[in-house]
Amino acid sequence: MLTILGNQQQVCNGISRRAAIQAGGAGLLGLSLPKLLAAEQAGANFQNARAKRVMFLYLFGGPSQLETFDPKPDAPPKLRGPFKAIATRTPDLLFTEHLPRSAQISDKFCVIRSMTHAHNDHNACHYMMTGHKWTRSAENGQDVNARDTDWPSMGSVVEYLSVHDELRHRTFPDYVYLPNRLGHLQVPKYDRTGQYAGWLGSAYNALATDIRPENPKENLFLRDCTEKELDFRIKGLVPTSEITLDRLDRRRNLLDQFDAERGELDRSLRYSSYDKIRLQALELATSESIRTALDIRQESDELRAKYGYHLFGQSCLMGRRIIEAGSRFVTVAWDSTAGTDGWDSHTSSHHLEKFLVPGFDQAFTALLEDLEQSGLLDETLVVAVGEMGRTPTATGSWGRGHWSYVFPAILAGAGIRGGIAYGKSDKDAAWPAEKPVSPEDLAATIFYAMGIDQNLFLPDQQGRPIHILDGGRPLVDLFG
Repeated sequence: MLTILGNQQQVCNGISRRAAIQAGGAGLLGLSLPKLLAAEQAGANFQNARAKRVMFLYLFGGPSQLETFDPKPDAPPKLRGPFKAIATRTPDLLFTEHLPRSAQISDKFCVIRSMTHAHNDHNACHYMMTGHKWTRSAENGQDVNARDTDWPSMGSVVEYLSVHDELRHRTFPDYVYLPNRLGHLQVPKYDRTGQYAGWLGSAYNALATDIRPENPKENLFLRDCTEKELDFRIKGLVPTSEITLDRLDRRRNLLDQFDAERGELDRSLRYSSYDKIRLQALELATSESIRTALDIRQESDELRAKYGYHLFGQSCLMGRRIIEAGSRFVTVAWDSTAGTDGWDSHTSSHHLEKFLVPGFDQAFTALLEDLEQSGLLDETLVVAVGEMGRTPTATGSWGRGHWSYVFPAILAGAGIRGGIAYGKSDKDAAWPAEKPVSPEDLAATIFYAMGIDQNLFLPDQQGRPIHILDGGRPLVDLFG
């Protein structure tokens, strides 16, 4: 961990609004003055937003709607699957039998049962994390790695707006990714699209931790982790051994690694000078907030056990620590790793029954209860979703194939009305029967909760104005 021997340095974030307007009026950004003024008025109202922060729980691979939050107990056996349905605290709302904790607190969250889109492979992770359709032609699950032409993730949009928020004193990055970048634990390793800043500029990528199993062939989501494995540190930023400030000048590679993580500096007028970015890196590297937040051992053994010592549970607890330290958008990804396809359960329901559904149930309910007890739930939007669902009929020994045409999402906190189901799937859990919800709608809802106008535009790499969303409607009925 880091030892702090001096005071934090404060640096400027971005150019001033006056300078931006002057540059826009002169045509330097390719924007007209009226458009810039409109952007000023649209912008983001973080201070008065329902959600001061977001925890985005991303279940990569596609959780089955039938084995989680949308069981069909009256369907034929070939469709309903091997799990039983159970009653919840909410009348007429059924969950699978392996979500008993969620059933007991169903009054604290909303279940969307009608998420839907037509991109039926894992590249839909771009769609779910950005609110924009896949930008390439390879929709067969190939060409999965991120590019700088992809749309920016919702977290990167929040990071960009926070950097340019003159009222914001940043003590922590506003976009953090846990426990690893999506795809980095997969075998073979991928660098999945949708999690980065894309054309917005790599300076707005998330700061990601880098958890590694002691045995690369083992899956940390399916067993308890050791303390050595639970080394939550920003990749390339926080070393395993202590570093004092008087040694930082001799550790230039620390900043160089940070620069590599944050990407090459875009030459647009959107950014301040390179020296300021390096000063910002130094401020983050020596931040007391980071040093404290990343030490999960400060939590009690009782609370850590409540979340579960598997990687998803401990990552959810770490996410709570990070938003408590000041971050605005934290993604916790349950990735596919060695030894299992994770939520991409094609051939069997074994891992769903023994690990995945119970593990999610444990961590999700512990997170909501922890946020509520700490007073954070009222201003924290919690979203849990995958990129798709599973086929209504089985394959293999009760596995299911890809099915993006209907699947669930869970929302809680920040004024979300608990104990309700929004939308409805048909009798086969195959298509929306009522109130279909698109990824654009989900993104618009998240931005709405955070006080971000979906008509806001951001400059691309050429300085051209691009709306943060192309369509979509916020689900205002979900809020009380």
